[in-house]
Amino acid sequence: MAWFEAGRPIRVEGGIKARTQRGSIGSTWWSRRFIDILERVCDKGRLSRGRAYARQGQVLSIELSPGEVTAAVQGSRHDPYEVVIRIEAYGERRWAAVEESIAEQAVHRAKLLAGEMPPEIEEVFAALGIDLFPRELDMDCSCPDWGFPCKHLSAVLYLLAESFDDDPFLVLAWRGRTREQLLGSLAEDAPGLEVADVPFADRLADFYAPGATAHRPERRPTAAAPDLLLRVFPPPAGLARPLAPAYRALGDL
Repeated sequence: MAWFEAGRPIRVEGGIKARTQRGSIGSTWWSRRFIDILERVCDKGRLSRGRAYARQGQVLSIELSPGEVTAAVQGSRHDPYEVVIRIEAYGERRWAAVEESIAEQAVHRAKLLAGEMPPEIEEVFAALGIDLFPRELDMDCSCPDWGFPCKHLSAVLYLLAESFDDDPFLVLAWRGRTREQLLGSLAEDAPGLEVADVPFADRLADFYAPGATAHRPERRPTAAAPDLLLRVFPPPAGLARPLAPAYRALGDL
């Protein structure tokens, strides 16, 4: 039992509000994987109150950087609580090994270049003796509740899972590799493929845009270039030119 007297949270305007207002949070395999870990190791009561906080819009801000997520959550006191969630961010040596393993699997590389997260990517990490998703989290909140995790931490964790739904590359960025870095490395063996260099902070900042729907098709990964397969799987000499129009035609369907 917490030693402080709980109170109603101060309602805020313009907070980050979960899109999923009923049922489970997380719709893709990678966000559900993250949620499953939380619900297995965390107190169910506090997770439930955290979902309520997330749905009410009590979280004021979330920022993700390699190895760390920081957030501000409005509770019952005047000043928002400060939340920090840490995991291990892998260094250049480990990421070079991950990228080499992915590059050896043409299908994995093609899916990532197309903006998708193949389920088999967990096996790539596991084969190297490391984890894609954290087994445990180093978490702190400035609130006086010593329970693990408190509802403020839980709210941030659920909103983080929702952000993973629309951009699976945030999972990798938390581990220390941004979308641009990873795809830039994988595209080196795919001549002519350009990766748009959108600043990571800008993509996270506009994730919770007004008017978003539960499906948010406008935030889904963009479609692959029509001739992506030609770049990833180069055909025999002399066939690339005649095949290109056919792939472009398929992309317009």
